[in-house]
Amino acid sequence: MNGMADTEMKALIERINALAKKAKAEGLSELEEIERKDLRQKYLKKFRESFKSQIEMMQIFDKSGKEVTPQKVRDIQKKKGLRD
Repeated sequence: MNGMADTEMKALIERINALAKKAKAEGLSELEEIERKDLRQKYLKKFRESFKSQIEMMQIFDKSGKEVTPQKVRDIQKKKGLRD
């Protein structure tokens, strides 16, 4: 994750946690429930994007040092100009 995305994720997590704490202590208003749902969706979207990017950048090698990265991942890497 880059610095901006990392900061954005931290802000999402902080707000989600604040709403969770408030929900346990006193409950949430209807607007806060909607906000919490929206924040969770944004968090999951960013998490999935980050995870997908990590997988697409990965190279896998067996014990003998031979690359065994799945063909699908290699094709994506070629398409993005990450490999020859």
